[in-house]
Amino acid sequence: MDSKYFIAFDLGATSGRTILGTLTGDKLTLEEVTRFPNQMLQLNGHFYWNIFSLYENLKKGLTAVAQKKVPVTSIGIDTWGVDFAFVNEEGALIGLPYAYRDPQTIGKKEEFFEKVMSADELYGKTGIQHMDFNSIFQLYTLKQRKDFGLTHASRLLFMPDALSYLLTGKMVTEYTIASTSQLLNPETRKLDEKLLEVLGVSKFLFADMVEPGAKVGMLTEDLCEELQIEPVPVIAVAGHDTASAVAAVPAANKNFAYLSSGTWSLMGIETDGPVVNEKTTHYNITNEGGVDGTIRLLKNITGMWIVEQCLKKWHKEGTDYTYPQMVELAQAARPFACFINPDDPGFTNPQDMPKAICEYCARTGQNAPQTHGEFIRVIFESLALKYREVLDVFRELSVNPIEKLHIIGGGSRNKLLNQFTSNAIGLPVVAGPSEASSIGNIMLQAKAAGVVSTLQEMRNVISVNVEPDYFSPADAEVWNEAYQKYISIIKK
Repeated sequence: MDSKYFIAFDLGATSGRTILGTLTGDKLTLEEVTRFPNQMLQLNGHFYWNIFSLYENLKKGLTAVAQKKVPVTSIGIDTWGVDFAFVNEEGALIGLPYAYRDPQTIGKKEEFFEKVMSADELYGKTGIQHMDFNSIFQLYTLKQRKDFGLTHASRLLFMPDALSYLLTGKMVTEYTIASTSQLLNPETRKLDEKLLEVLGVSKFLFADMVEPGAKVGMLTEDLCEELQIEPVPVIAVAGHDTASAVAAVPAANKNFAYLSSGTWSLMGIETDGPVVNEKTTHYNITNEGGVDGTIRLLKNITGMWIVEQCLKKWHKEGTDYTYPQMVELAQAARPFACFINPDDPGFTNPQDMPKAICEYCARTGQNAPQTHGEFIRVIFESLALKYREVLDVFRELSVNPIEKLHIIGGGSRNKLLNQFTSNAIGLPVVAGPSEASSIGNIMLQAKAAGVVSTLQEMRNVISVNVEPDYFSPADAEVWNEAYQKYISIIKK
């Protein structure tokens, strides 16, 4: 039986990987070939992505795979959402792309609602959750500042499309990544020209829209010559990592919710079309593009970012923890000592995350955590309770009963948080695959190559290749009581 080989570049907000996927019949194997950091650059008060460093790491990944001497079928790239790069009319990148955590957009959302278009009207047009860093508010800010990049741009390319362009010289706008921008009409799946007009941005700034599975182009001759590799097609997979991850949920039917757990937690359900109504407006629910015409009806929740930033601070102070040590510390700490709202603006990008947690506790009349174990426990418990809060909304919105929660992504390996989550929501949790974005990326390439033909076929292949962990709810009474306390705290 012939094997097919696919390269997935899976780029997150803190690190990137080159994954070689091998598909032999229904058997899928993954090999991490390279791993590299992706760090925001802080320059003159702004935060940027070092796209040139990322490109160099893609080249290193291609070289490392080439050394394995396997016939690669195609390449796909997935990244985080909303951010973009500018290209001038000569085809050169203009500077570095801004990172979504750049402070320039703080307050701009509210200004936009006041001066340009109301929040409800914008939501009615796009069905996208209002967040400070959405592409629309980034563009509004850059337009106001007469930003050099925007002023001189011939094209705007979202991050996976910008990297595909560097590899192929071809420009596209992939639908799922574009859907995170708050510039698309969810019904037509096209850019909303009225929105572009009020922003003062030309529709010609965007390349042609393509669906996941479309061929972008071949690796350039120059690149092949430089790396001494064969030309290979680059496929526009579901460019938004969450779209690729959700495509990898090993579900047998539609009676589920998903939680893509990493730096961000993205919780939602899969629907056949957009849901834009009073309820979704009220709850600020997002309608992002999925595979095979599906919509990812979801809510963005601040995820493991809070823990990551605590660990970063403690590292600077000379203390490092392995994951098992973190779990041990958390388990030893007193349960439900205090609660935080993970989505509080104070946790967006503070210089000192433990301090930000203490300030939140002081503001809400709670005793602050003292030990590192207490901090970790508070974060995990509060995340689990936040998941319940959000899942209750999706229970209202879903036409199908939600019988289980599929947790995918790196956070699916966090067994303590998975158990807390199952306890909090009162439902079974199915955890895995942890490599969901890479698997979704690879299976979409397999779909483009004609190996599978539908989203469900992709999922069927995935389900026979992953062994998820299962968690059953426990301590219902204790967690219900904790939830009531959590709700009373976050409403202060």
